[in-house]
Amino acid sequence: MKLVIAEKPSVAVSIAKVIGAKSRKSGYYEGNGYIVSWCVGHLIQMVSPDKIDEKWKKWTIDTLPIIPEEYIYEVSKSTKKQYGVLKKLLNDKNIDTVINACDAGREGELIFRLVYDEAKCKKKIQRLWISSMEDSAIKSGFENLKEGDDYINLYDSAKARSIADWLVGMNLSRLYSCLYKESYSVGRVQTPTLYLIAKRDSEISLFKKQKYYTVDLSYKDLKLVSERIDKREIAEQLLNLIDNEIIITNVENKEATRRPDKPYDLTTLQREANKYFGYSANDTLKIAQSLYEKKLITYPRTDSRYLADDMVETIKELLVDLHEDFKINESNFQSIFNSSKVTDHYALIPTLSGLEKAKELLDKESKIYNLIKDKLLASVSDNLIESTTKITYEYDKFTFTSSGKSVINEGYTRYLKAYVKNKEEKNLPKLSTGEKIKLSSKEISEKFTKPQSHYTEDSLLKVMELAGVESLDKNIEVERKGLGTPATRAGIIENLIYKGLIKRDKKNLLVTEKGNRLVSIVEERFKSAKTTSEWEMKLAKISSGEVDKDDFLREIEDNIRELVDRYKNNLNEKD
Repeated sequence: MKLVIAEKPSVAVSIAKVIGAKSRKSGYYEGNGYIVSWCVGHLIQMVSPDKIDEKWKKWTIDTLPIIPEEYIYEVSKSTKKQYGVLKKLLNDKNIDTVINACDAGREGELIFRLVYDEAKCKKKIQRLWISSMEDSAIKSGFENLKEGDDYINLYDSAKARSIADWLVGMNLSRLYSCLYKESYSVGRVQTPTLYLIAKRDSEISLFKKQKYYTVDLSYKDLKLVSERIDKREIAEQLLNLIDNEIIITNVENKEATRRPDKPYDLTTLQREANKYFGYSANDTLKIAQSLYEKKLITYPRTDSRYLADDMVETIKELLVDLHEDFKINESNFQSIFNSSKVTDHYALIPTLSGLEKAKELLDKESKIYNLIKDKLLASVSDNLIESTTKITYEYDKFTFTSSGKSVINEGYTRYLKAYVKNKEEKNLPKLSTGEKIKLSSKEISEKFTKPQSHYTEDSLLKVMELAGVESLDKNIEVERKGLGTPATRAGIIENLIYKGLIKRDKKNLLVTEKGNRLVSIVEERFKSAKTTSEWEMKLAKISSGEVDKDDFLREIEDNIRELVDRYKNNLNEKD
């Protein structure tokens, strides 16, 4: 008999149905030679420092650094009952093979292996690796199970990441809290994210607006505007020198073509849901997860915007069912398929089996589902074609311009009208190069420079996704780029708010006084996104077997020892 372990109960239910394990028991399903059970997220967690050594119960600098000889794990109290079920099943004599059906990725591997190891199980492992909960995908996955041994390095990478994060959090949170007599929470990902927000807010508060001027020349519906002029007297001289009749220097007419975006990954979905509906990243993740568990969309925690090459026919069938008489733009359709750009999971799209059920959705779930659906339709539709006009007048070394735009073919934008306000078309009078026109007015406009905007969840998620990417070696394929993962970025933002380090102000995310104090005292390397990129490159090499997990952790331990010892020495010198 084979034991299948899923990451969540809802996933276990779907798997059990497909493979014929129809008999419901306490904590699992059984039938057709299978038992299907589940974790509830992380059943096993690292113990708190005081459970390793009593001396670490009190937060003092003297007892730092916290670097145990052995990293110890325990069963989470809240999930102890389900772990008991799994432990019993893992050690059942009738079970000969265990199938890891947790989420296909580094964290899914960690969740399963920690349970497997804690139960001291030695049975053969097979791996289910799928990106959709549709019945056909589950069936195909079971027909093509992978060998568990192929994922040992991935587990080592996941475990190394988990321990390294624990080391940074436990040591730096205590170090800075004790030094500065305030409760601080420091994390490898959350502190660089906090630093991004604090840095932006600081730049805005230090910004000093500067006055500047433009000279505006009007003719019918045309306004030719000069470049920025810093001194009013220069603007006034220019105004007086220009005649009421001018000759157009250049008229440039172009046809501009814009291709649609690719389908969603999670981060882009979260960003656009924040922009269009004001939903937090965490809300969007929860809604998407619910839609996935209802089999209405594919796996949401994805960082790819492409589909696998073998999905062409499936997507053609899906598009026909999504929209009657839908016409594919063949070039844009082909561009969304690229297996080399699909990592654990492909882009986020509706499922074939969920189309009827989706019609019953209400409110937020309906909005997110339709956004995902419309993004897919747009991604394989015609290009947007616009006619653009740029009129230029030059006087001495000064250039005056006016630009206009009109739509020739709305293309993919027809599917996004519910979310994006179409910019008003600006039609300029028909003029030609060398044509003389008589101005109706000339005037000086007084303007001011503006600071950057505060981060919203939309703009912050984009920056988190790209943070530190420039430090990555292009020859190393890392599992995660930027700060956090598509699945964890929402939680990082929420945790910073919960810890009182940032706050929401309408759509804006602002640093608090406490947050500012923290970023001012944390060492540069522990608040820099570059550090995360360096870690990810090493974790990728652990996954590929090029770097040893223990060597990576020793380096982290040495960095923490060095930092703690330096602060201790400074304190001793003051005494």
